[in-house]
Amino acid sequence: MADQRFSDQDAVWMRRALEQAIRGQGRVEPNPMVGCVVIDDQGVVGQGYHAKFGGPHAEVDALDDARRSGRADRLPGATAYVTLEPCCHHGKTPPCTDALLDAGIRRVVVAMLDPFPEVSGRGVEHLKQAGVQVDVGLLEDQARRLNAPYLKRLQTGLPWVIAKWAMSLDGKIAARTGDSRWISGPASRERVHELRGRVDAIVVGSGTAAADDPMLTARLAHPPHRVARRVVVDSQCSLNLNSRLVQTARQVPTLVWTGTAVDDRTVEQLRSHGVEVQRSDATDRQQWIEHLLRYLVTAYTATNVLVEGGSGLFGALFDADLVDEIHAYIAPLVLGGGAQAPSPVGGKGVARVQEAARWQIETMHRIGEDCFIHALRLADPRSAPSPLSASG
Repeated sequence: MADQRFSDQDAVWMRRALEQAIRGQGRVEPNPMVGCVVIDDQGVVGQGYHAKFGGPHAEVDALDDARRSGRADRLPGATAYVTLEPCCHHGKTPPCTDALLDAGIRRVVVAMLDPFPEVSGRGVEHLKQAGVQVDVGLLEDQARRLNAPYLKRLQTGLPWVIAKWAMSLDGKIAARTGDSRWISGPASRERVHELRGRVDAIVVGSGTAAADDPMLTARLAHPPHRVARRVVVDSQCSLNLNSRLVQTARQVPTLVWTGTAVDDRTVEQLRSHGVEVQRSDATDRQQWIEHLLRYLVTAYTATNVLVEGGSGLFGALFDADLVDEIHAYIAPLVLGGGAQAPSPVGGKGVARVQEAARWQIETMHRIGEDCFIHALRLADPRSAPSPLSASG
């Protein structure tokens, strides 16, 4: 049954607010993406979004848009559509509830409540006590999908994990010799650089670091939205001091996640080059990886983490059910090589096909000569990111 509080036109405006919100992707984290549209009986009065961490929130941006456009006189009595509950506390910016009240907004339609402890229903209550009509729950599923990484971090203390790989038609990520340059084409690699430019960390295993000597940076024609921390999962702390990761560690943050058995001299050599080294005492590989993800959240408030291989690291992540999203690039190549040529995911795997986790394919399309597949974990459909964010 349709919710009688909301009209079809309400849904139209909230969809526009969601479209505004996605414009902040990669710029606002660890904050959530939020959009706002203010309307009256003549149409749009103002619209905006949270464009930058520490900058004005969506509600303030929308109100400012109305003032810049000469429509400030239409704000009193207007309705605001907001994709997330307005904040009511002083953080990096003043409370959005106060801005809405000062503007004379009489109705606020909210897609979902904000679980952040300092908000969590208080924003809605503040508006109601001031006499504003507040209706919550319009397109809530879409709003939850949009901010799935933010919600996961708040609820679990873990970041949103994106697994990315390029493979041949026969499912190989490298030839039997280990050579993997280049399986995917230029257009796919450009898309990956875009993805790198909006995540908080890029993680690889020690084997990938040794074989490819990668830079793990976003090399784009324009400045990336954010500079990701490069992370090497390396139980032996074996990263070559002459590698590009080490040689550029003072320019781009670089972390080696290692074990407690590594000698202090090896650790200090890396640290002397500007590499951060952290030890984990976990003995189980899956727990060891989970400790890393929690560390990235605790130390750096990481929201989105991109994992680029290799097979062993992916295996540990999938065995531990720690992956939320897959970006797979399939190239028109056949490499062969049997077991000597690795497939994307190693680890223990499942004993029977029926035990395998099911994934929802969100998009599948051509990129240059390659095929791109974007898939989401089906465990909790309400926590999956919006197709709007499937930028790969």
